[in-house]
Amino acid sequence: MKTSFLKIFAVVALISFTNCNNKAKEVETTKAEEAAVAKVTAVTYKANTEKSMIEWKGFKPTGSHNGTIGINQGTVNINDGVIENGNFIIDMNSIVNTDIPAEEEGNAKIVGHLKSADFFDVEKFPKAKFEVTGIETTEGKTMLSGNLTLKDTTNNISFPVSTEVKDGMMTLTSEIFTIDRSKWNVQYGSKSFFDNLGDKFINDDIELKVTLVASK
Repeated sequence: MKTSFLKIFAVVALISFTNCNNKAKEVETTKAEEAAVAKVTAVTYKANTEKSMIEWKGFKPTGSHNGTIGINQGTVNINDGVIENGNFIIDMNSIVNTDIPAEEEGNAKIVGHLKSADFFDVEKFPKAKFEVTGIETTEGKTMLSGNLTLKDTTNNISFPVSTEVKDGMMTLTSEIFTIDRSKWNVQYGSKSFFDNLGDKFINDDIELKVTLVASK
């Protein structure tokens, strides 16, 4: 019996260790910066809200949940194929869970909790915002920097992206990256704010992937 228990424990520990190491790298979070300014020669591209979205994944000791959030407006100004400035608005009311079938009770429960005052307080803060502050190539990667506003907090983050401008359309796709929700004052179940949560905590890490499609 003892041997079996140790084997089970070892498997669980290995899975937990693997999952932790497979998480995307957390972005550096700094104070908000001034928005980038485009040259007068820049061309404005308007976001296609049907094709643009943010994919998310949240973690807890017993597993994870994932889904999408919609982008409901935005513009990007481009010069010679390079983004000079831009911003987009994130519709927090569009939060969707995709790992539980839509008809199951658990789906609505998760979405409702994320929209509640416990998490993103969507009734009070229905929109989030990302505003470009710069873009540069570092160690062979294109890094997009911008001010991310969630709830009543704004921080500057940088994450790797790839962009393509072709036939009057721009497509920006980020690598998967992680933000620490506690830095935007999203407190529920966070060890950053509460002690004695035991295994009832929810990780501060949220993985994100941004897809922004825009056209002239």
